[in-house]
Amino acid sequence: MLVQPSPNLQLWTQKHWAGVMRILFANRYFHPDQSATSRMVSSLAFSLARDGIEVEVIASRHYYNRPNEFLPAEETVNGVRIHRLWTSGFGRRALAGRAADDATFHLSAMAWWLRHARRDDICVLCTDPPLLAVSSALPIRLRGAKLVNWVMDLFPETAMELGMLRSDTLPGRIALGLRNWSMRRSALTICPIEAMAHHLAGQGIAKETLRVVHHWSEKNEIRPVKPDENRLRRTWKLGRSFVIGYSGNFGRAHEFATVLDAAEKLLGVKGIRFLFIGDGQQRPFVEAEVQRRGLSNVVFKPFQPVENLQESLSVADVHLVSLLPQLEHCIIPSKFYGVLAAGRPTIFIGDPDGEVGSTVRTFQCGEAVRPGDVAGLIDSILRLKHSRLHLMTMGNNARYLLETAYSREYGTDAWQSAIAPLTASDEGAVMPSLTSGALQ
Repeated sequence: MLVQPSPNLQLWTQKHWAGVMRILFANRYFHPDQSATSRMVSSLAFSLARDGIEVEVIASRHYYNRPNEFLPAEETVNGVRIHRLWTSGFGRRALAGRAADDATFHLSAMAWWLRHARRDDICVLCTDPPLLAVSSALPIRLRGAKLVNWVMDLFPETAMELGMLRSDTLPGRIALGLRNWSMRRSALTICPIEAMAHHLAGQGIAKETLRVVHHWSEKNEIRPVKPDENRLRRTWKLGRSFVIGYSGNFGRAHEFATVLDAAEKLLGVKGIRFLFIGDGQQRPFVEAEVQRRGLSNVVFKPFQPVENLQESLSVADVHLVSLLPQLEHCIIPSKFYGVLAAGRPTIFIGDPDGEVGSTVRTFQCGEAVRPGDVAGLIDSILRLKHSRLHLMTMGNNARYLLETAYSREYGTDAWQSAIAPLTASDEGAVMPSLTSGALQ
């Protein structure tokens, strides 16, 4: 469930947050990088700074998808002091290079904590690179600071479900054991969905240290843009086509065979175009399949800069979001929240009873089909194409859901409410009870 900040707790946090401590975030990517984890951490860090809280961030000097470009080692942006650490810069294409980048970030972060963390700092460790809390737990504890896990992708379970790491091998057991050890030594673990929190509770993580705070999107940064007012739609020569979009990471966790099969069967249907925006491990495979099958109804575009994001998400009439069903407890596709902000329906390819599948069904802002259900995907596409009223209603429902439950304002209030108990002992104040959002 969502963390519901009570009025009493919100008054308490407004009174006691400012000046109590520093909040330090650690994530490989941060503003101005536009990758999914960077956008979440940047949004929260800037919001906390606007509320008068002292916020600092440690990140790498690289962009997610541009490893040869470098960011300043130190700077302050919107009140947030950013420390960008040295790491290797092999990029994300090869596993060996990624492993080297991961390892050097771990080492640089450990050294930074030992030099700069202070007693009672709240150190928020994200999950890029994986197991960052493991390497940082002891340095943070030695400095007397408090460790908070903000879990966005659950590792090593994701690697295990994808067949990259076996749970019955020594490396698998070590990775899982170390991850659980770091969480048991954390003051708090924040998960984006209930399924992840319940899984961690089953791993022996104390329920009272688990909180669920859903991800969000910037409702003022991304707003719906009408097709006839969309500059990118004209530039990309999509005209009056009915556009099915996919925007974001082409990662191993996402399923593309169903989409490619549907595009092939719809090749002869006039006025339908598939638009793929982004990059990632599976993009070369998708591009090769499109070429091999002769899918002239598919268009590719690169990641778009933040100033184009509103228009790029609004180019599509409907968006595809996918997640392999076995990863439901490990990952939440963050692109879903951007689709809501753009006021577009979602066709989810994954477990219809999972987080996104049940949300689009409950709030009537999209449809869900299982991987391999090509006929079901085609039916959903054609149903939305032939009923503009149905399409507009679902799009309006999507935007309403974003504004009422998944906006930055709501998410950051819920996040502050979740970690507010960590400040109570320092102030000697009696804090209002926080029960909603805790794992039951």
